[in-house]
Amino acid sequence: MFELIPAIDVLDGNVVRLQRGDYEAVTVYGTDPVGTARSFLDSGAPIVHVVDLEGARSGSADARLRQALGAAGVRFQTGGGLRTAADVAAAIADGAERAVVGTTALWDSDELARMVDAAGPAALVVAVDVAGGRARGAGWLDEGRPLDEVLDELVGVGVERILVTSIQRDGMMQGPDLELLESSVGSGLAVIASGGVGDLHDLGEIAAAGAAGVIVGRAIYERRFTVSEAVAAVS
Repeated sequence: MFELIPAIDVLDGNVVRLQRGDYEAVTVYGTDPVGTARSFLDSGAPIVHVVDLEGARSGSADARLRQALGAAGVRFQTGGGLRTAADVAAAIADGAERAVVGTTALWDSDELARMVDAAGPAALVVAVDVAGGRARGAGWLDEGRPLDEVLDELVGVGVERILVTSIQRDGMMQGPDLELLESSVGSGLAVIASGGVGDLHDLGEIAAAGAAGVIVGRAIYERRFTVSEAVAAVS
């Protein structure tokens, strides 16, 4: 089943969105991440995507956020600051259904294999952030690695699900990168798309390209459409 997954990015306790991952380009949309998550689930979303932005920047995730979500019965996947297999195991123990990992996973295949073991393949999502055909890490500032090389490596260590973000389209609402999406789907991995969604038509194109789901953030917060409308559009 195709998943419509609303994004909740959290910084300083607020629900925010960044443009192209820039911490200097922050828009605050709310002050209650748990309440926002519950409202999205009540509107029909099967799960929410929660990112600890401070954890992503510092490398140390905030367990209190995860625990608050878990205690509230929220179905969520979470990323930001999960760098080791122990971090992944802790996120799952705190109530996350999936742990989302990025930079370390792309540059340390041994640790990635340990993460797969710690969470189980179904509960691990590897975030692959792409620009110019290369998977980037380190705050998107490095030269990265060829995307096809990275995808082959992920398959080789038992990863089943990836989150593919088009860096240039992230937070811009100018449409998805369908070429990137189709090439990623061709790897045989279950692909969650992220970046560029601006209207309901974009959601249909992403589903038609073979993705397993889509992360939607700014378009919901800017009222381009509601979560209920989005869920109906991809059902």
